[in-house]
Amino acid sequence: MSGPDSPASEAVAVDEGRRTKLQRYSWVVTGLLSLTGGAVVALTVWGTGIKVNQLVRLPEIFNPSSDVCLRFGWHDVKGAAEPVRLCNEWIQLSDPTGEPHRLQQETHVVQGADGKLYFDHGTRMGYQAFGLGAWVMVIMAGGVAMKRRLIARYRLRLGLAEKAS
Repeated sequence: MSGPDSPASEAVAVDEGRRTKLQRYSWVVTGLLSLTGGAVVALTVWGTGIKVNQLVRLPEIFNPSSDVCLRFGWHDVKGAAEPVRLCNEWIQLSDPTGEPHRLQQETHVVQGADGKLYFDHGTRMGYQAFGLGAWVMVIMAGGVAMKRRLIARYRLRLGLAEKAS
């Protein structure tokens, strides 16, 4: 007979309790490894001195309709015989900080076939961005492997290994 106090119902209750413990343990391990991985990345960025706001370089270009030029300078232009006068330093009226923006040294001025001037901004992303991305991937892969190992060990400890799906 199977009633509420039968051995089969007690085994199901114990099994459900173990599964609940395993699920709770899985959530705790995931949270702790996420926090640890974030801390490792933060310590890496701080320890190496990487400036996160400079990992990806966005070009700044003077716009005469919305900016005020503070300083002009002469620039050699590829494809032109004489240097050209361009704005070296300007204030963007839409920028609330009011800090002056400068023409970046890596920016080269090129004259196109149509006679217009174009800016060659060079590389926008340096090796540091790729290195940091690779390091984050290594930390994530290590965290996933550690999580699987810890949960498998806990599953063995609870006696749920043969019933694992």
